[in-house]
Amino acid sequence: MGRLFGTDGVRGLANAELTPELAVAVAVSAAHVLAPEPDGPTGRRPVAVVGRDPRASGDMLEAAVVAGLCSAGTDVLRVGVLPTPAVAHLVAETGAAFGVVLSASHNPMPDNGIKLFAAGGQKLPDDVEDAIERLVAAPDGWRRPRGAAIGRAVDHAAGADRYLEHLLGSLPHRLDGVKVVVDCANGAASAVSPEAYRRAGAEVIAIHAEPNGLNINADCGSTHLETLIAAVAEHGADLGIAHDGDADRCLAVTADGTPVDGDQIMGILALAMRESGTLTDDVLVVTVMSNLGLHLAMREHGIEVATTAVGDRYVLELLRSRGLSLGGEQSGHVVLPRHATTGDGTLTALQLMARMAATGASLAELAAVVRPLPQVLLNVRVADKAAAVDTVVRDSVASAERELGDSGRVLLRPSGTEPLIRVMVEAATQPQAAETAEKIAAAVRAASPI
Repeated sequence: MGRLFGTDGVRGLANAELTPELAVAVAVSAAHVLAPEPDGPTGRRPVAVVGRDPRASGDMLEAAVVAGLCSAGTDVLRVGVLPTPAVAHLVAETGAAFGVVLSASHNPMPDNGIKLFAAGGQKLPDDVEDAIERLVAAPDGWRRPRGAAIGRAVDHAAGADRYLEHLLGSLPHRLDGVKVVVDCANGAASAVSPEAYRRAGAEVIAIHAEPNGLNINADCGSTHLETLIAAVAEHGADLGIAHDGDADRCLAVTADGTPVDGDQIMGILALAMRESGTLTDDVLVVTVMSNLGLHLAMREHGIEVATTAVGDRYVLELLRSRGLSLGGEQSGHVVLPRHATTGDGTLTALQLMARMAATGASLAELAAVVRPLPQVLLNVRVADKAAAVDTVVRDSVASAERELGDSGRVLLRPSGTEPLIRVMVEAATQPQAAETAEKIAAAVRAASPI
């Protein structure tokens, strides 16, 4: 069996790659690894929080996960359809041993996934995922409690309200006077995100907020901003907010329809937090994919930018290890450890709109602090990904870096899943970025022709 866990849980085509049998196995194995023994020192069974997004396969997989957990002697709090960060919060708030989310995030409806959170709502480190995988592969090691030791499942009806109270408690400023269109991607945030913004004082127009199990992420949400841009213009809104299927990310658009990505949102929040004294050590954590424009803007304002590998888990690791207070990805995963243990799109949007309300500035004015440099990304198919360290390729990259100087950068990295080498170039102008990227891509193709 290849590695079961990807960058964010177990994911695949529901009822094909991700079957109910696999869901049971993952649930049982997670209970063995993450939960204390039933009838342990407390004399009580451990508890897991289980939530999901609204895609059609969620009912089937939730039933399988609940059955697996109960069979392993774990009680279950079912919270129903809620964003991934809501489940993480409820794991921490209820003192549960761990949490399970059935969601494939921004993936198309036929996919689904299993995300796990440890106690406190924390993402799992690699060694814990490895331990769970070993048990999935060797189910003979499962314990099978009997009688009163078998777990029970109950609905946690107050979960959504508890999450909303938590979100509203994070607000530094009410949103009165802000008019927002929110695209909920027909996903897990369809009820709670519009409600959070309304309770915070905003005038809210919700679109793609009628999930039917089949329409999640369908031409909407954070990967399809077109209808949001049109709705902002139609309603004369101050901004638009776009979530993905499980609402752990947030992108925005200005009143005139200009997209605002995660880099710009992080720039806005970093300046706001430094002003309020809550940006720990004046450091922002980003991945290598963040635009050089963000680095330049933060440098201009005296904020250090710490960089990690691609993936929000690496951002989280650095935030935790250094006790920092803000980080995220260009894709819109923004992490505010003071309020959340993972990316939270609704929390991010509330903080963004609070900054608008507090300053009286438009989103366009606030976002102007970060001027993204033109960027070109080429995916070069190769016979051998070792071409990334070929001498000629490395010389080509070094030459490009000398030419670009401080006004651009080059990022070369092999794909983790495909026979591709990704060539990213940022430069002062689009033609310069395109020309430089093509020169490096040509060197890669020559080093490993197909």
